[in-house]
Amino acid sequence: MARPRLFALALAGALLPAAAHAEPAYQDDRSTPEALVASLYNAINRHEFARAYSYFSKPPAKDIDAYAKGFADTAEVKVLTGTAGSEGAAGSTYYNLPVAIEAVDAKGGSKVYAGCYTLRLADPQIQADKYDPLHIEKGSLKPAKGSLEDALPTECGDGPPPPAKDALLEKAKSLFTADYAGTCDTSAMGPEAAEPQSWDIPFSLASDKEGDPKRKARLFQFACASAAYNQSEVYYFVNGEGELRNLQFAAPELAVRYEKDDSNGKVDSVQIVGYTAENQLMNSSYDPETQTISSTNKWRGAGDAASSGAWMFRNGAFTLVKYDVDASYDGEVDPQPVIDFQTGP
Repeated sequence: MARPRLFALALAGALLPAAAHAEPAYQDDRSTPEALVASLYNAINRHEFARAYSYFSKPPAKDIDAYAKGFADTAEVKVLTGTAGSEGAAGSTYYNLPVAIEAVDAKGGSKVYAGCYTLRLADPQIQADKYDPLHIEKGSLKPAKGSLEDALPTECGDGPPPPAKDALLEKAKSLFTADYAGTCDTSAMGPEAAEPQSWDIPFSLASDKEGDPKRKARLFQFACASAAYNQSEVYYFVNGEGELRNLQFAAPELAVRYEKDDSNGKVDSVQIVGYTAENQLMNSSYDPETQTISSTNKWRGAGDAASSGAWMFRNGAFTLVKYDVDASYDGEVDPQPVIDFQTGP
């Protein structure tokens, strides 16, 4: 496809007068299509036109000087990219990337352009004499209305469309970050801990009639923190009406008495003296088959003293149905139920 004229205008001519802006930090990254296009506009905003010119497989102007003159009156170019689709052909991968830019002039006026870039990467494993990195093959940007977000195309070309955004997941992530910024730290737990787990929960209320369609709730589990022998998790829940909230878990408050007041001795009694609500569970998991969240809190590394709970999803909410306690530090794992609405007679 020949490079459309409007693409040349958007990148080289009609980008409006310049103003003084703080110079952005240097960015030169060809690892992904999104990073390369961000690097292109970083070079333009830093007036490094030889670098910007180098990102194209075919010259975007007759020479670098002509390319630079096209930006003589440009104050700043803001860029927003979507998710690239990709397809392979003859030892190369071609990417189709949605792009929107906003060109700002010295007086604060701006114009928005949107369209698609096509980028190509020859398979690095079969390149021998000279390495050819990821580069821009062609593109088309046209004037657009609205904000960058409004103008950004949802997909480009014949490649696979970008995955649809999971709005509830993104909202849950945002809430988790805001709620637990000073509490949860997953930096020592590996990269997989950064992404929450998610489950759909089909259900019916007791008031629903036979034949009514199933309602759908949703559960998100976030890793929170890791200590010597316990790892904590936080849960967010979307009810059947689409309302998202941080789950709180009912838990008994216990009074444990030991013979001779020695915690290393025999347990004399375990009594429930009240109830509390916990917003974190220890070493927990969700079983979609039984729709139950289970948790075990080790009181010490050996695990011989611990408490564990089970919260079952029923009638649209998670309810505490079982709570076991092993209060003896005796080297044996022997939990005893203090609450049990789960086990039959």
